[in-house]
Amino acid sequence: MTTLDKLDDRVAAQAFRRLVRHLRHRTDAENIDLMGLAGFCRNCLADWVSEASDGSLDRDAARETVYGMPYAEWKAKHQGEATPEQIARMNASVARNRQEAELDAELDDSFPASDPPSITQPGG
Repeated sequence: MTTLDKLDDRVAAQAFRRLVRHLRHRTDAENIDLMGLAGFCRNCLADWVSEASDGSLDRDAARETVYGMPYAEWKAKHQGEATPEQIARMNASVARNRQEAELDAELDDSFPASDPPSITQPGG
């Protein structure tokens, strides 16, 4: 269990709400730029909320929760046309996410079988 897993749910919820409020305030930080820099955006966050809700929030409801308004309305007010450079950065970032997820899966599959017996077996 990591320190993140040990984080109190109440504290995590407060931090999450602060992140969402910050993203609502920073409408100048467009999703395409967030994707290019961090590999996630408001839509990703909404998808994670929807997935975590076990079906109680569909994608549109989760997006409205994150955006504070229907996604189409936010998009019309705050989202410009993406430049080729922004799209290229986003595509590279998405590829990096995919690569890291594949590496994580490979590592999960390889442990502890790839560990030497001295690590996995007492006295080995």
